[in-house]
Amino acid sequence: MEYRGIPRSHAARRGLSADEHVNAPLKIDPALDGADGPQPCPGNINFAHPDFALLCARSGLGAGTRSFFYYSYDRCRSFRGPFSLPNYGQQGVEARTDYLVDDAQTCTLFLTATKANGAEGRTFCARSTDGGQHFEFLSFIGDEPEGFAIMPASLRLSPIHILVARRLRTVESGDKKSGDKKDWIDLYASDDDGRSWRCACERVAATGTGGNPPTLTQLDDGRLCLIYGYRDAPQGLRARLSDDKGRSWTAGIVLRNDGGGRDLGYPRTALLPGNTLLSAYYYNDVPDGERYIAATRWTP
Repeated sequence: MEYRGIPRSHAARRGLSADEHVNAPLKIDPALDGADGPQPCPGNINFAHPDFALLCARSGLGAGTRSFFYYSYDRCRSFRGPFSLPNYGQQGVEARTDYLVDDAQTCTLFLTATKANGAEGRTFCARSTDGGQHFEFLSFIGDEPEGFAIMPASLRLSPIHILVARRLRTVESGDKKSGDKKDWIDLYASDDDGRSWRCACERVAATGTGGNPPTLTQLDDGRLCLIYGYRDAPQGLRARLSDDKGRSWTAGIVLRNDGGGRDLGYPRTALLPGNTLLSAYYYNDVPDGERYIAATRWTP
C-alpha cells in the first residue's frame, strides 16, 4: 500500500498510528516535533466524499500522549496529514479511529482522554463543523471510571440520537492483582446529538480476560448488532442483537470459537446488501502463533 502525502519519516521508517507494542526505533513520538510532525489542519475537508476515510492516531498511552489524524479520498490508498488534534485541557488524548459524518463540513470524533491521575482513559467526543479546521470539545461520555473506559464505537440512530458502546475494565491496566480485573462493554446514549449522555444499560457483562472493543451496526430491518472478540476459552468472535435500539440484547451468538489464544479480536464491521454483515478482525490459530487478519460474513 502506498501512503502518498505522508512524510517519509512516518510512512517508511515509523509507525502511523500508535506507539503501543512497537519497537523503539519505529515509534512515532520522537518525530512529532520535527518538520514532518502534525500541523494544524487548514480545513476544506469534504467529509461527505464518497471515498472518504479518516484515521485517528496517537503517540502512546497516558499523560503526555499526543493525537493527530490523517484523511483519504481514495479509500485509504493514500492519505493526507498528519494534522494535529488539541489536548482539550487534558494531560493526554489517546485517539483511536471512530467517527460519524453528518455532512460535507461536519464530523464527530469519539476519543479517549487520560484521567485525573494521568492513566487512560475517559471517553469524550469532539466535533468539526468547518471541514476539519477545528474539532471542538463536545462532551464527556460518562463519569471518570475506576479503571478505564476506552475505544468507543458510535452509531447514529437519528439526527439527535447517538448510541456509543465502550470497552471497560474495573481496575487500571497496571494493577498487578490481575484476578481482580473485570472486562466488559457498556452503552451510553445521547438524545441531544452528543451534547449529553445517559447510561443505556444493558451491558455485555464479560468479554474475557483482557477485554475487547466492540463494533455497532444497524441492520436494514432496524435491529442493532454488537460484535466483539471474546478472550476466555473458547476464544473467538461473538455477537449480540437488539430490536429495541440497544435497551436490551440477546445472549451472545458465537460466530467463531476456534481461537488459539486470547490475543485476537478488535473487529470492524460493514453492512452488505441483503442484511449481511462482514466483520474483519485479527486472529490466531495456536498459542504464540502468527497473528493474521481474518473476516467473518454472516446474516443475522
